[in-house]
This record gives sequence, structure tokens and C-alpha cells, in this order.
Amino acid sequence: MPVRAIRGATTVESNSHDEIINETKELLLKIVEENNIVQEDIISIIFSVTRDLDAAFPAVAARQLGWTSIALMCTNEIDVPGSIKKCIRVLMHINTEKRNSDIRHIYLKGAKVLRPDLAK
Repeated sequence: MPVRAIRGATTVESNSHDEIINETKELLLKIVEENNIVQEDIISIIFSVTRDLDAAFPAVAARQLGWTSIALMCTNEIDVPGSIKKCIRVLMHINTEKRNSDIRHIYLKGAKVLRPDLAK
């Protein structure tokens, strides 16, 4: 079965533990819903955050969803001057028969500016 990657991102208003976890959960659930993914098909997820977010590891959100057998990793995004702030990004690897063109990448809140080509 082919492996595909799904991208997504969201933003938070403040560097708070609860907001980082809650917004990450919303993003993960939306990715799963929009791509009709079952947990067993998720191989791994890489989370990155901008340097202004350090109150929580976004991977905690996945663990709280019960995703305990999925490989997770958190890292910092490159701090490019003028880039979006308070942003959580996701790269999810899945097993699927879908083609790349069938994958729905999900960008929420202020992160929509990262992929204006995906706007409906």
C-alpha cells in the first residue's frame, strides 16, 4: 500500500498549554475527517511550532486522542523574519490507496495564508 503525506497547520492566539493542545486536536480531527482516515493507517506525525510557542508539545494532543501507537515528533519551525507567528504545523504520513491529488491538506485559522491555493 502506498504511503502518502498530509499537511496541515493552524494558529493560536496565545502561548498557552490548553490552547496549543485544543487547536492541535481540532486540526488532527479535521485532517482525519476530511481524508477519511482510520487510526491504524496513520504511520507517523511530525509537528512543528514557531519559536513563540513553548507552553506545550503538540504531540500531547494526539496522545490525548488515544493515538498511543503512532510515532510522533515535535520540532521548531525555521524562524524566518516576517513569517507567520504562533503557528502549529503537521505532517502526517498515512497508508492509503488514494492518489496525491485526492489528499485534502487542512489549513485553519491564520494558517490559511500559508496555502491560499487551497481556499474554497
